[in-house]
Amino acid sequence: MSEQIDPKNQLNELTNREWLIETKSFWRSMAEERLCAWPDADTIERFGAWLAQEIGEDEAAEALGQLKSSVLESIAPPRDELKATHPATFSERDIGRLIEFFTRRGERVLDPFVGAGSTLLACRQTDRIGVGIELIERWAEVTRQRLEAVGAHCRTSAPAEALTAAALGTQVLVHADAREALAELPDECFDFVVTSPPYWRILRKRGDKAEAERTSRGLPTHYSEADEDLGNIESYEAFLEQLGTVFAHCGRLLRRRRYMCVVVADFRHGPQFHLYHADIARLVEGLDADLQLKGLTVLVQDSKNLYPLGVPHAFVSNIHHQFVVIFQRM
Repeated sequence: MSEQIDPKNQLNELTNREWLIETKSFWRSMAEERLCAWPDADTIERFGAWLAQEIGEDEAAEALGQLKSSVLESIAPPRDELKATHPATFSERDIGRLIEFFTRRGERVLDPFVGAGSTLLACRQTDRIGVGIELIERWAEVTRQRLEAVGAHCRTSAPAEALTAAALGTQVLVHADAREALAELPDECFDFVVTSPPYWRILRKRGDKAEAERTSRGLPTHYSEADEDLGNIESYEAFLEQLGTVFAHCGRLLRRRRYMCVVVADFRHGPQFHLYHADIARLVEGLDADLQLKGLTVLVQDSKNLYPLGVPHAFVSNIHHQFVVIFQRM
């Protein structure tokens, strides 16, 4: 398979082989300190030369390409102190991997729930232009400080001026309610949407191990007390309805044939287990016939702690994976 970028590839800057590997429906994510060392480039080259002699150059290239890309892990970097204050974050490396697949350098990425700024940091690392929206001032300030800490310039903008700020080539932070801010942006102005939306009220649960750990460290256990915060809505159905308002705008803002990725985990609330990823898939497809579900990627998180939930009385799952739910605007 070609090691060159196909001239017909208008989506990203990957070779055909790299493209193929990224379509695997199962990714592994590990903490950096738990990752086994991979041989250096010289060792891999010597092994490749030996393998070519044994089975032929074409077969060796195919086998080695699959092996290297399959074994390499998606490494979750250690969380810095600022990021650790947010109760629900995701890895910049995993987001960067999605950004590099679904965009080219210089293109524009939207995150309507930017939280602690992971998407904007990933955009900076991959030479894309990110626009992130955050309702809560505390988390908007965390995003600003995290970008500043790595020497990235971030412009804080009103919603209507966000695209003007993005045109200057910097990361853009909008401190606003996404439901209102997105309404001020014109159609088809983004090349990619990627986000991890709020987890309804589950962060407000009392008595579980994760909540106790954060409390003992003096860290917030939920997003905020704001009435506008979707994480404070009482009814799950009402929560999904408000989330749908945001996703409807995202679909409108996406350019034709481009993609939206929603990174979520399923969750348990009281006795009920919610297939959150499936609810989002149904929600989005019901909003806009042009926004079609294209697939799922399972992101396994081997670095999470195990808790004795339900032991020894009942089965309660330790959820150690997320779903990347992938949509395309037709």
